[in-house]
Amino acid sequence: MAREFQRGHKAKISDLTPGTDLYVGVQIAGQGLTFDISCFGLDANEQLSDDRYFIFFNQPKSPEESIQLLGAQAGDTESFRVTLDRIPANIHKLSFTATVDGAGQMSQVGPGYIRIVAGGEEVVRYAFNGSEFTTERAVMLGDFYLKDVWRFAAVGQGFDGGLEALLKNFGGEVAEEEPAAPQPQAAVPSFAPPAQAAAPAPAPSFGAPAVPQAPQPAASFGAPPAPAPAPAPTPQQQLHAAPTMAAPLAPHGGMVPPPAPAPAPFGQPGQPPQQPQFGQVPGQAPPAAPYGQQPPAPYGQQPPGAQPPGMQPPGMSQGVPQGLPQAGAGLQAALQMYKETPTGQRWTPQNQKLMRVDLTMGDTPVLARQGSMVMYQGKVDFGYKGAGFAGRIVGNATGQEMQLMRCTGRGQIFFAEDASHLHAIELQGDGICVSAENVLAFDETLQYEVRRIDGHGIPGGALFTMQFQGTGTVVVKTHGVPVVLPVTPTTFADCNAVVAWSSASQVIISSQVRLRRNAYPGHSGETVNLQFRGAPGNFIVVQPYEV
Repeated sequence: MAREFQRGHKAKISDLTPGTDLYVGVQIAGQGLTFDISCFGLDANEQLSDDRYFIFFNQPKSPEESIQLLGAQAGDTESFRVTLDRIPANIHKLSFTATVDGAGQMSQVGPGYIRIVAGGEEVVRYAFNGSEFTTERAVMLGDFYLKDVWRFAAVGQGFDGGLEALLKNFGGEVAEEEPAAPQPQAAVPSFAPPAQAAAPAPAPSFGAPAVPQAPQPAASFGAPPAPAPAPAPTPQQQLHAAPTMAAPLAPHGGMVPPPAPAPAPFGQPGQPPQQPQFGQVPGQAPPAAPYGQQPPAPYGQQPPGAQPPGMQPPGMSQGVPQGLPQAGAGLQAALQMYKETPTGQRWTPQNQKLMRVDLTMGDTPVLARQGSMVMYQGKVDFGYKGAGFAGRIVGNATGQEMQLMRCTGRGQIFFAEDASHLHAIELQGDGICVSAENVLAFDETLQYEVRRIDGHGIPGGALFTMQFQGTGTVVVKTHGVPVVLPVTPTTFADCNAVVAWSSASQVIISSQVRLRRNAYPGHSGETVNLQFRGAPGNFIVVQPYEV
């Protein structure tokens, strides 16, 4: 039975189907509209670094045929064949998109969907309609992305501009082209396998969905050694008959031309050194260089006694006269490593200590610790999230009170707190226990409550933690880089160092105790060790720090 996804939902492919040879169908239509449906194969930086992995009507398959454009069939406007175990290692994401060809916008589309079919059986479907969009002319429908294993995400994110703007967003470049001569309108042929003998049958794991009174599409999906003849072009394809792809943009950090030389005395090999440098009065020694930098030299020359370029301190600019601010390529190179990290996902670590959430993906509010917002973009509203009278009583009594703010709108928010390490943990119907002190932010779709851990010999009679369950993401903060251990009958952890554990684990109070201040609310001066038990697959997270 197919799973129905909403925008922002994600799942491992292995949880949907054991197959890796998949059919992807897209159905989209609108009154008077035509669409270009494409697949972008992106690298780890979410850029189209190899234009052979832009799969569209003019390039229907990737070099090794791991991604193939199949055409309209089985009720789908467009369909693809994706063989995950044949995708090369440099491709980390497949983004399926639809763009309006010509005039129109996405708010005019009717009900549509993107679905995955394995072995002829539909396993997941994400449905959408025009009411979810406004003036956008493109939409990113769904992604296959590699995060230790292949996963699928229902994106449903509108995008201003058409195919050209979408291509530039992924790092490609559109070449200028002459307008194509008008072609006469031709009838669009319907999809059907050829009348001659069918192609070799595909692997058993792949099969397109069947339709009544039509041949099984899977019979024509074999991977023949020679490419199959392309169908006759449709009117919208004729408008794009000439290739529009050019090489992708040069990667950041590539070769850049040297800065323009200063006036004539600078940069001329063999120039006598008696000429004064920039800002130097004739007859005086050059001014001292700023702390940590070498004195400047004329462009293209090396000062006497200076170390060769390979031995200079890292970060020193070459060939920039002293007194001039660094700009252009030098400044860009220095800040390149700190640029925002886009992934197309709802939650994105920017570095170990900064987390970004995109509220436009999922349309779900976020609850975050008050004061944890460090920056935001777009139209975002922040409101107080009260726990209610009963919640405050429980929070004060157990030490699991969270002062939260509710973040809504359309934009991106950046969270951080005390330079703690941040970790986004995605829940797919399962649960996790986290101390309230270690929770930074989470999706409002998650249910959370205080959980009691009973134990004999503990002053107050119990320890407490927060339990999160449902579908969504919770961001956990730690002091330093944590370690994740599997739960075994001999797994123990100090309650002041343990950060989180799987909610299915059984927690037992250990008899080993030692003196310690501020163990838990009430400040009893005692702390305890916790013993964890559970079936294989359970885990605990421990930080290299004690509260």
